[in-house]
Amino acid sequence: MAHRTLDRLGSVLLCVVSVAAAIGFAATTVRAAKATLTVYTAVEADDLKKYAARFNEDHPDIEIKWVRDSTGVVTAKLLAEKANPQADVIWGLSATSLMVLKLEGMLMPYAPKGVEKLDAVFRDQESPPTWVGMDAYVAVICFNTVEAQKKTLPKPTSWKDLTKPVYKGTIVMPNPASSGTGFLQVSAWLQGFGEAEGWKYMDALHQNMGVYTHSGSKPCTMAGAGEYPIGISFEFRSARVKKQGAPIDIIFPSEKSGWDMETTAIVKGTKNLDAVKTLVDWSVSEKAMKLYSEGYAVVAITKMSQPIEHLPANMLNHMIKNDFEWAAKNRKAILDKWQERYNAKSEPKK
Repeated sequence: MAHRTLDRLGSVLLCVVSVAAAIGFAATTVRAAKATLTVYTAVEADDLKKYAARFNEDHPDIEIKWVRDSTGVVTAKLLAEKANPQADVIWGLSATSLMVLKLEGMLMPYAPKGVEKLDAVFRDQESPPTWVGMDAYVAVICFNTVEAQKKTLPKPTSWKDLTKPVYKGTIVMPNPASSGTGFLQVSAWLQGFGEAEGWKYMDALHQNMGVYTHSGSKPCTMAGAGEYPIGISFEFRSARVKKQGAPIDIIFPSEKSGWDMETTAIVKGTKNLDAVKTLVDWSVSEKAMKLYSEGYAVVAITKMSQPIEHLPANMLNHMIKNDFEWAAKNRKAILDKWQERYNAKSEPKK
C-alpha cells in the first residue's frame, strides 16, 4: 500500500514539474517573440543605429527593420507600393512627402500620447492628425575657404550671389526629385522670389552648377573634401562636417532658407498596429526630442531645442515662412519642370 501511495505521489509530482516546465517554456517563448516593424526613413544613415537603440531602451520587445534612402526615393517607393504597402510606419520623412501620401489616402490618422505638446506647425491640423513632426532641417551653403582662396572666389552672402559668373562650375546641390533638401530649397526659391522669378533664378544658377547629387548630405560632404568649393546642403550635415575638421564656413543666405520637417506617420493597412502606435507615441516623447536635438537645432517641442555647435542660436530667424500645403500640392509639377530643364547635370543613379 505504501509503495502504491509513493507511486501516486511520484506521478503527481512529475505532472506538476511537467506543467511548470511547460509554463516556463511558454513564458520564454512569449518573451522571445518580438514584433518586427518595417520602418521607412530618410534619417541620416549614420544615426539609424542610435535611433533604434534609444527606442529599444524603452521597448526591447519591438524590433526595427530600417528601409532607408533619400527622401525622394522613399516617397516614390511608398507611392509605387500604394496598392500593396510594405511599410508599417514612416519615421523620419519630409512633411511635404507625407502630405502627398495623405492626399493619396495612404496614411492612418492617429493622435499619439503627448501630441498636444508639439508646436502647432509640427503636426497635421486635422483631428486626429495624420502625421506628427520630429525636427526641422534647414538649407545652408557650405563654403570651402581653402578651395575658395585657391580659386579667388568671394564668400557669398545670398542665394542670388551664387548666380554670379565667378562661380561657374563651382557649385553642387541636391536633385530635388531625389532629395528632400533639394526640394525644400527649390520650393523656397519659388515661394520667395515668385514662380516666374524663381525659375529665372534657377536658370541662372544652373549655368554655374557642377553637378546635382541624389543626396542632400553629399554636397556639403563634397565641399568639405574640396571636390567643389560650394555645396548647397542642410544645417545638420554642415555642422557635422565642420566638427570633423573640414575648412568650411556655414552660410545662411540673407533671403532666408527653405526648410522642412522630419515627420512620422502610420501606413494604412499595417498588421502591427499596437507596436506601430507604441513607436509613434515614443517619436513625440521628450526622450525622442532630446535624441533629435543632438543633431538638429530646432525640434518639434521648440522649447526643448538645444544649441548645436557651429550653428546660430536664432535658427528660427533664418527660416522662411513655409507654405507646406502649396509645396505638397505642386510637388509633382515642380519636379517635372525641374527635371525637364536641369536634369542633364544630375549625377548617374546607382
